[in-house]
Amino acid sequence: VQLQASGGGLVQPGGSLRLSCAASGSTFSIKTMGWYRQAPGKQRELVATVNNGGTTNYADSVKGRFTISRDNAKNTVYLQMNSLKPEDTAVYYCNAITLYIDHAGDYWGQGTQVTVSS
Repeated sequence: VQLQASGGGLVQPGGSLRLSCAASGSTFSIKTMGWYRQAPGKQRELVATVNNGGTTNYADSVKGRFTISRDNAKNTVYLQMNSLKPEDTAVYYCNAITLYIDHAGDYWGQGTQVTVSS
């Protein structure tokens, strides 16, 4: 599975951005897709995930501001980020968890920079 993320950029506090992540390859094996982020000097942390059934999971810090969605027909996951704060500044990584028969996989996109600053 290959993941191509896009949509990052510079935005003022309170603004919005939408990230996209398109999957290719053995997409039939994808079970969960999600977004993680890593700020300078910090560990990578979960932002949001969505599974094949549409169940979502969010970090407490983004609940009510971010929305993850998935278009299975396009093998694409989106992260709508509203009411952005400076502390949301980070490199955002797309992730896919796969399972095929008894083989599990964990795949990462290349990362896209999100900077929230006035």
